[in-house]
Amino acid sequence: MLELKNISFEVSEENGSKEIVHDLSLTLEDGKFIVITGPNGGGKSTLARVIAGINMPTSGKIYFEGSDITDKGITDRAKLGISYGFQQPVRFKGITVHDLICLAAGKELTVSQVCEYLAEVGLCARDYIDREVNASLSGGELKRVEIATVLARGSKLSIFDEPEAGIDLWSFQNLIQVFEKMRKARREGSILIISHQERILDIADEIVVLADGKIVKQGKKDDILPSLINAGSVANVCGKI
Repeated sequence: MLELKNISFEVSEENGSKEIVHDLSLTLEDGKFIVITGPNGGGKSTLARVIAGINMPTSGKIYFEGSDITDKGITDRAKLGISYGFQQPVRFKGITVHDLICLAAGKELTVSQVCEYLAEVGLCARDYIDREVNASLSGGELKRVEIATVLARGSKLSIFDEPEAGIDLWSFQNLIQVFEKMRKARREGSILIISHQERILDIADEIVVLADGKIVKQGKKDDILPSLINAGSVANVCGKI
């Protein structure tokens, strides 16, 4: 379980400081598929980076499985079982897909084991296992390879920051299928996604709406999503769908 207690995050500017996340408290239960949504500039991606340990909170406390991880960086949090997927996955020249998945797993894997992870994200293993993780892969392919590395890690909490960013419609359809499969598999860990997309919101267990660095709505998907749609505010609150 992840607990955020009175988390704030601010950045320095020429005329002083600007608060991006304001006194935010949130509890994410184990085994849940949670989507955080809201208008651009509302603090969603910043919050994801704070949870992952990329940014350190200005104030407040973060607890993971009962332990205070507020002062731990991204490496220490990764060791505890928190994974983070970037909006734009990192490319690694000279590293193959096979190598990357083995690094994520923290051990040498057989070809068949790597193939199983690739198959889970809808990639034909023989076409990808020996390819470099570089510009030869499309945005959609990189996203799925990144998800395969998260699966290989066996993360307790997997965070994906706007996974739909920068990919075409065909790749997005495949990405939705991957997330639906992950949700149905009900792995022990939780999944937290930052997204504007209604189709991703529609497969969530819970939705959190963030605006101006504060939670304005939170609850089960069946309670939150209809209220957004009925108010005609999915596009307005959550951005372009």
